Amino acid sequence: MNLFSKFEAGLPLADFLARYGSEAHRARWKAAAEQTALTDEQRALLGTFTRRTNVLVLAGAWCGDCSSQCPIFERIAEAAPVVRTHYLDRDEHADVQAELQINGGNRVPVLVFFSEDGHEVARYGERTLARYRQLVGQLTGEGCATGLVKGSDPTQLAVVREWLNEFERVQWILRLSPRLRRLHGD
Repeated sequence: MNLFSKFEAGLPLADFLARYGSEAHRARWKAAAEQTALTDEQRALLGTFTRRTNVLVLAGAWCGDCSSQCPIFERIAEAAPVVRTHYLDRDEHADVQAELQINGGNRVPVLVFFSEDGHEVARYGERTLARYRQLVGQLTGEGCATGLVKGSDPTQLAVVREWLNEFERVQWILRLSPRLRRLHGD
């Protein structure tokens, strides 16, 4: 499957939420976004990114994990204008959902990172290690996160850092790519 063509068909976050989210979903995403911030150090790092990074995000407007994590991707894109995110609804795009299953299951959010010319660089998703550590520590409770975000929550701060690490890893793969270095003369 050519996933880059799916990236091209994806929507910016606002359009994705307008199309697939209810008013309650949009309110939850907005509240999470308001609680999501990058540190000055993180913004400075993102300001060094030079390679266009196209990011396909398979998500669900209804999903608590998505509402708590996708605003992180938007903060990253705001601080690094070379990062472009497009969202696909998991349920409407069953072919992409099947391609991006994790451990045999339909999970969200799942990200696929592409170079500027459509080569797949990496896949990452559904939760970061910090979130899994928190869930293992609880071992009881909800089967799906609520999406409620507290900006000062140490786990949420770690989740932001871990997603940023993945975006940074992809940027350095792109920056050091011999093919792209020849293309850009650097």
